[in-house]
Amino acid sequence: MVIDRFEDRLLALHYVFPAPLNRFGRLLAADPGLEALPDMGIAELAFLLDLDTDRAELLRKKLRLHADPPYTELYAASSITPILYSHVLYPHSLTQLIDPPAVLYTAGDTSLLSMQNKAAIIGSRKATAYSRIAMEKIIPPLVGQGYAIVSGLAMGADAMAHEAAIRHGGKTIGVLGTGLSHRYPKQNNSLYEVMQTGHLLVTEYPPYAGPKKWQFPMRNRIISGLSDIIIVTEAARRSGTMSTIDHALEHGKDVHAVPGPIDSPLSAGPNRLILEGAAPALDGYTVLGGPPGEPV
Repeated sequence: MVIDRFEDRLLALHYVFPAPLNRFGRLLAADPGLEALPDMGIAELAFLLDLDTDRAELLRKKLRLHADPPYTELYAASSITPILYSHVLYPHSLTQLIDPPAVLYTAGDTSLLSMQNKAAIIGSRKATAYSRIAMEKIIPPLVGQGYAIVSGLAMGADAMAHEAAIRHGGKTIGVLGTGLSHRYPKQNNSLYEVMQTGHLLVTEYPPYAGPKKWQFPMRNRIISGLSDIIIVTEAARRSGTMSTIDHALEHGKDVHAVPGPIDSPLSAGPNRLILEGAAPALDGYTVLGGPPGEPV
């Protein structure tokens, strides 16, 4: 889409109304260049964005307040690269979601979005040393075959996955549930520093967005959407990790799970997945379809 200043107009809208792309469908159909947006009446805005009139009125006030900044320049000054749904780097796999991100805010090496092979490795925030052992068997073969490792930069299994990918010379993508100005959790601050230079941080939320509980399940669909393979190390039967698997199964992704002790609550999720048909992840070679290596 080549429209004069369209990028800044969409970024201005997304700054005050950071919704997925499907929420903008009627608006973009009626006003493809977003040129008429600043002068729209409240009733029209309410209809096009599916808002009640009070929220539409508040949104119009915010739009008028925040319409002028050159967002592309402001983000560039903060080493943030916004990638709109119409951009060549926007991953095609995300367009298959019911609610694709309208904008991806990125920091780091954006070329990683174009890597052909990506594998998500996810698990519990309370992951034990068993997850770390499993990753040492799973990640090196994946990295050796040119896979970028995707995870959510949370405590526990996510951080272990990013760290293992870096340690074994691979590339890794962290999908955040906050804006890039908020490092959450703070315990991963040093990992953020490493990943925003030689690797990649991605979020659908503008930089100012702090952590809110509902944003993290939304983040999970992007982890799944970016990845060809989803691997679960440890997870309780009911957890955010399993919601990522739900997204993966809905879109026909290749799901693997690390089998674990039957008396471990954190192996209940992966063991159940295997019972329901997920492939057991014994090591990276079995994930890639090759001969099994040593058992985990």
